[in-house]
Amino acid sequence: MDAIWTTETVLTGLEERIVKRCRKRRVFAFLRELRHRIFDEALQAKLAAAYAELVRGKERVPPAQVAMALLLQAALGVPDHEVVELTVMDRRWQMVLGCLGAEEPLFSQGTLFNFRQRMITKGLDQELFDKTVALARETGGFSATHLRAAFDASPLWGAGRVEDTFNLIGRAAMHVVRTAAERLGRPFAEVAAEAGIPVVAATSIKTGLDIDWDDLDARKLGLSKLLAQVQALGRWLDRELKEQLGKPPLQEQWALVQKLIAQDTEPDPEGGGERRITDGVAKDRRISVSDADMRHGRKSKRKRIDGYKRHIVVDVDTPGLICGVAVTAANQPERTASATLLADLDRQSLKLSELFIDRGYLGDESIEQLRLEGLQVHCKPFPLRNGDLFDKGDFHLDVVAKTIRCPEGIVVPLRLGASAHFPATKCDPCSKRDACTRAKPGRGRSLSIHQNEPFMIDLRSKAKSPEGRANLRTRVKVEHGLATIHSRQGDKARYRGLRKNLFDVRRHAAVENLFVIDRLQQAA
Repeated sequence: MDAIWTTETVLTGLEERIVKRCRKRRVFAFLRELRHRIFDEALQAKLAAAYAELVRGKERVPPAQVAMALLLQAALGVPDHEVVELTVMDRRWQMVLGCLGAEEPLFSQGTLFNFRQRMITKGLDQELFDKTVALARETGGFSATHLRAAFDASPLWGAGRVEDTFNLIGRAAMHVVRTAAERLGRPFAEVAAEAGIPVVAATSIKTGLDIDWDDLDARKLGLSKLLAQVQALGRWLDRELKEQLGKPPLQEQWALVQKLIAQDTEPDPEGGGERRITDGVAKDRRISVSDADMRHGRKSKRKRIDGYKRHIVVDVDTPGLICGVAVTAANQPERTASATLLADLDRQSLKLSELFIDRGYLGDESIEQLRLEGLQVHCKPFPLRNGDLFDKGDFHLDVVAKTIRCPEGIVVPLRLGASAHFPATKCDPCSKRDACTRAKPGRGRSLSIHQNEPFMIDLRSKAKSPEGRANLRTRVKVEHGLATIHSRQGDKARYRGLRKNLFDVRRHAAVENLFVIDRLQQAA
């Protein structure tokens, strides 16, 4: 690729006319206006460095031009093949990309795909996102030393197919048979039959098992039949492809089959050497053959997520500005993303003065360390629910004296991260026992004390005041930021794999930041 994209800053007459017709599509106008600031000499040098090792190749487009096309793709939600066509069919795209009048596509679909992969490999999506934050800082003049930020997360449903135990094991085995057939140069169905696993050649795994699924023992019979065929495949591989079995890709594919069997099945307690479907869900259970990073998770008790969670940091004083992003598997608690989000702020030399978070981020060590160093952390406290009985709020916790006093004046020691126990000798004759505990006679009331109980007490205290509740409502601005990301990116992942989806969230966040810059400039 040619290293530098030379961008003109002054609009030509034709470009002025195009801009006037972009009132409902401001994205074209401000990207044309900002492109020389986004892709300045420093960023273009980093993009060009990613191709420094290429000695030959047919690419002739500067990396910055392809990067700009990726931003347009995110802003307008078009697929790769449409991006290629729009570079020759749409004058608005041509204006932004600096190729007005081109009669051939600016690049091929393969070039776009390879460039995206290279951006991910080299971390250039991070550089592009950071550049938009820096431009917003220059335009809006927000404080880098007294940043008031908010964290939040939203579901991102995975692009891979979510499958049950039969289809997970069967489809993984099907990939093994397909690879074996390719290595041997023989038809897939012929190899499946010879290997003793004809189920993978059927129209579906469950059809191939030929089981009456209304039978009470259908699941047990179906699993036994499927595992017997997988075992037959293993013996056939040892005979026919023993050497290939120790090399990629067959090695990884066969290992996946074994992993899925181990996570989804267990020895049948009735004996006989049979296995049954695991009672419960294995920790960190893989749910898709096509996407190794997808997981089951929950946003709430009623709402399940199959895929990922996307996290963002917004500056609450610059509406819409996203300062950090992260993507985690759906089964990971929100707090696992905190270190990544804080690292984004640190890399951009942004120093937090106040942080507004959801309860899911409580308990993270990096946030707690910053709080101990003076960071103001605002969060809605955990509810103190105990039915119609006394809850923790009815007890007096003295963290200085390290004591807990119950409503009747009984005092016991307080230890952080441990349970406090009131003696049965005091609880049994207590006149308020029925309002305090349902423990059997001979057992007293217990109270769980959080490892960070002093902070929990402080949060509960602030939430009781009008000023404290008003302060907590500041966090709603991050929800608005998530809503704008969702409106463009949607709630389903575009790619398979955690890292590719992190790239996609970063570029959507970069686009949102460019919209913020445009609004700041319009308001100036």
